[in-house]
Amino acid sequence: MTTTRSTETTAPPTTPTRTSWLRDHSELGVSLLLFVIGVLVLTDALTMTVDIAQRGPVGPRTVPVVVGAGLLVVAVLLAVDVLRGGRGESEGGEDVDLSEPSDWRTVLLLAGVFLAFAVLIGPVGFPVSGALLFWGAAYALGSRHLHRDPLIAAGLSLLTYVVFNNLLGVPLPGGPLMGVL
Repeated sequence: MTTTRSTETTAPPTTPTRTSWLRDHSELGVSLLLFVIGVLVLTDALTMTVDIAQRGPVGPRTVPVVVGAGLLVVAVLLAVDVLRGGRGESEGGEDVDLSEPSDWRTVLLLAGVFLAFAVLIGPVGFPVSGALLFWGAAYALGSRHLHRDPLIAAGLSLLTYVVFNNLLGVPLPGGPLMGVL
């Protein structure tokens, strides 16, 4: 009886390269970013000058200190989870077709609208620049109701201005409409 020998060869185990380790642990970049932002927030909060006459346990430092500490805790917990082998969920649950190209036209239109808003808010005020922002965003995202959209945008902008400026006491630039509103 003749026995045949298997001539299978096993490849030596490959050692992971540095780039593959970084690719497998890419979430550490998010952790590092959260840590840096947490340190910046805490540093800014703790070096803030506070009026001596301020009384009570809650001052202007409280919320930034809590947010900064929360960012540091989340950064450390994320780093520990990633180093223990935790992985983020894939984007399979989202309604996004990753094989389709990006819609750069929409992105550029929205960026242009936001840039125009930032440039125009000083000279023409919030009501006018806000109306252009709301109408431009609706147009960039696909709405083509050219008679209805500007009216809704103007109404929404005026409502936002009145709520923030008059009801909440957050001053927004009124521009040429300052005396009218």
